[in-house]
Amino acid sequence: MNYFLTYTVYVLILSVLMGVSTWKLFKKLGYSPLFAFIPFYNYFIILKETKHPKWWAILSYLPIVGPIMMSVFHLYLMKKFGKDLFKDQLLTVILPFIYMATVNYSKDTELEDENDLYLTEEEKNAKKKDTFMGSITFAVVFATIIHVFVTQPFGIPTGSMERTLLVGDFLFVNKWSYGYRLPMRPVAIPFLQGTIMDTGEKGNPKDDPKSYVEAVKLPYERIFQFSKPQRNDIVVFNYPRDSVHVSLDRADPYVKRLVAVAGDTFEMRDGRLFVNNKPETVLGDQEVQHKFNVLTDQQLDIQTLYKAYGFLPVEEVPLQNGGFLYSFQGLTNKVAADIKGLPNVKEVKEEIMNAGNSDIRYFPRKDANGNVLVNEKREILWSNKIDTTNCIFPINKKWNQDQYGPLKIPKKGDVVTLNQETLPEYQWIIKNYEHNSLENKNGKFFINGKETDQYTIQQDYYMMVGDNRDASLDARFFGFVPEENIVGKPMFTWMSLQGAFSDNGSSYQAPFKVRWDRMFKATNTGEANKTSYWWIAAMILVLFFGWEYFVKLFGKKKEEE
Repeated sequence: MNYFLTYTVYVLILSVLMGVSTWKLFKKLGYSPLFAFIPFYNYFIILKETKHPKWWAILSYLPIVGPIMMSVFHLYLMKKFGKDLFKDQLLTVILPFIYMATVNYSKDTELEDENDLYLTEEEKNAKKKDTFMGSITFAVVFATIIHVFVTQPFGIPTGSMERTLLVGDFLFVNKWSYGYRLPMRPVAIPFLQGTIMDTGEKGNPKDDPKSYVEAVKLPYERIFQFSKPQRNDIVVFNYPRDSVHVSLDRADPYVKRLVAVAGDTFEMRDGRLFVNNKPETVLGDQEVQHKFNVLTDQQLDIQTLYKAYGFLPVEEVPLQNGGFLYSFQGLTNKVAADIKGLPNVKEVKEEIMNAGNSDIRYFPRKDANGNVLVNEKREILWSNKIDTTNCIFPINKKWNQDQYGPLKIPKKGDVVTLNQETLPEYQWIIKNYEHNSLENKNGKFFINGKETDQYTIQQDYYMMVGDNRDASLDARFFGFVPEENIVGKPMFTWMSLQGAFSDNGSSYQAPFKVRWDRMFKATNTGEANKTSYWWIAAMILVLFFGWEYFVKLFGKKKEEE
């Protein structure tokens, strides 16, 4: 069933519930009982009778916004019949159609006289309070509409895109960049992505309460898609292999650079990225980084480095026979060369995994005190350790994050061959992204119960990789990103706070400061030197908050005249 047909079914079900539980109340308002069953028009009548803006009725059945507005309209109707105590309001919100039905079928339910001439001071104050609460509610609804249907704020908590996007950058994402993806969980708490709060095991979202109703769902649909994601775009998308949220629009949002589109061939050689057998194009605002190990005779002045280059996540480990090992999470070639020229720096070496090593990483051996062990020549003694977090996609290839591919990115219409070698590459697409049943019986493949050795790809896929190549959980690990998971493009940085998020993998933390020079700069221009438009934002804020003051000021002068 497609999106709009499913949506229509939900609207009709809600309209029937509304009609069954309120038709007698509509009759007492002087309308035909049948009007209680008509979508949108039933709420139009309620707003008309309660003297509220009638255009609010169009918000009745919108995803996420609709349930909020419907609760507000139900409260208006119940108050019209004198049900304005706290218990009445609570029951109207929690059990709307059940409670309204008890009022509807009650014999003593009558309209309340709302003539202000007969109101007591207490009732007048209560009415003012209701008006204020209504204003607050509508402000929340307006913000929800912007958040759901136009743009969404997004924070950068990790360094996978350093130094293109910094940890602590807060962005606005344009949801219409590649067509608008309609909401798939229409009943949800506004402004929350996946879970409400961390209530169970710390750091484990599987036992946390969800911010949406899983049972009420709509299928994937994208409208007004006038452009496709382009190579080198910075893209926000939902994590494709989320084990907590079945609904893809509720999966954790990630931001990476789109390095290869559907039909391209992606490859990493010695940590360098190639697309279609050509070196990647590095844009002006893009700073590609790699992991470097630095050996020193003495301790480095990390704070001075921060002043010169900004925050550089680094793990500092003392050596057994003196000196230090610094493992920098990500450095550009220029910064690495500058550090190499510092006094007491013995060696600067980029960490590149050898071809053929899949999930094996090399770690320095340490003594009981945590000092790194070295030999007589003061060379670090390494030990190999299986790092199970770095499961390379697909799992049957002897690739790693520095020696990867070549891998062809599937596009819509591709006919792929299924065998034991290609199954790990396509099984997630067939089962999870394109929702088919897939069975492997004695080397024979069955899709939706039919034996076959081929499959036709139903949508485009993309390769998303972070600019900070050796500190990025990206497509090299979780695989292709389906088009349906794409949210949009970041528009601009509206706030940038250094030190907003701590880095557990760094021995030093960034000192807190506001990075004013990054605020209100466009994100996806590709230019090295972007113009900041903070002064335009300041003018808008002044007008927004000062408008009511100026209106009252001029209104007062007019009265005096």
